[in-house]
Amino acid sequence: MAECSSGDSRPQRVLVTGGAGFIGTHLVRRLLDEGHAVTVLDSFSQQVHSAPRLPDDLAGRVRLIHDDIVQRNTLEAALVGQEVVVHLAAETGTGQSMYCLERYERTNGLGTAILLDVLINDQKRSVSKIVLASSRAIYGEGKYCCAVHGDVYPGERSAAAMSAGRFDPQCPQCGGDCSVVPTDETTPASPLSFYGLNKYMQEKSVLMLAKAAGLSAYALRYQNVYGPGQSLKNPYTGILAIFSNLARQRRDIEIFEDGAESRDFVYIDDVVEGTSKCVASERQGLEVLNIGSGKAITVMEVATAVRDYYSSSSALRVTGAFRKGDIRHNIADISKASNLIGFKATVDFKTGVKRFLDWTSESAVSDSGFQKSIDELRSRGLIGN
Repeated sequence: MAECSSGDSRPQRVLVTGGAGFIGTHLVRRLLDEGHAVTVLDSFSQQVHSAPRLPDDLAGRVRLIHDDIVQRNTLEAALVGQEVVVHLAAETGTGQSMYCLERYERTNGLGTAILLDVLINDQKRSVSKIVLASSRAIYGEGKYCCAVHGDVYPGERSAAAMSAGRFDPQCPQCGGDCSVVPTDETTPASPLSFYGLNKYMQEKSVLMLAKAAGLSAYALRYQNVYGPGQSLKNPYTGILAIFSNLARQRRDIEIFEDGAESRDFVYIDDVVEGTSKCVASERQGLEVLNIGSGKAITVMEVATAVRDYYSSSSALRVTGAFRKGDIRHNIADISKASNLIGFKATVDFKTGVKRFLDWTSESAVSDSGFQKSIDELRSRGLIGN
């Protein structure tokens, strides 16, 4: 369906599932500032939340429903009178998803199915749009370029090659070298984790059923989101949070592979901007959009920036170890989002990481359980050397 506009934006009634989380709280603040009436549905998962409550500045300004996304009766009540659903509620963590399949499928798969089932069968439905938090994990390794075969899409890297120190993907057609290029939305889905598969199924379900029901839907493929408010206790996501905890404790920072692996780090304010543009009442369509910075930052650059900020004595140790199913590089092509919704990433990594680390400096250092998470992965054969 083509993108179209039909007048100026107006305040709406918006349900944000997972609205008490990192992205959720930032988005809710933006929606309130824009005059929207916001309902938050959140389970306050202990892996992410220290306590089952909203930040003080949001308490009393939103309707809060503390419950699980899979509770049909709760969803039916939460959806009454809503015009837009922003569906953020999810279990996250590519590695953890490979051995907590039932948990991930319950929240990400079943939760989305029940949400859609309630919407589709509501005879008095007021919702006209769904905005889904999707993920670049759908792509797997993503898009590369071979000097001989042009655009190619490498599959999962072999453990044997990585054990031998060959970390870069090879052309799937000739086996030669290939270089990473920005991954656009036409790139074939090839998830390398159960989490990525969950997100792909969420996308397909939302877009298929929205089309059948005459709803608008936007699936936003977030890249590596970071910024103040990010959970410092969840060891399964966010290397910036993990590295900052280690640096503040003067502990060694162990870096997988050779440190040259890269990610597209996108600052939370830019993610909120892109998401709020899709919430806007004049925005109508069925679209999949990358939301990222369009820049690649290596893991070594991240670790160095964190250590230098704290003037930490932490050693940066490149271990050569690798996590099976990890991608090598990631750069998002954000031209479609730019053209359709006017999205532009405005916060560069140097500025964004300073803001994040300024915030962490005011937060208590906690045991994030990072070593425990590594031990879990290793015990299941998901980390190689």
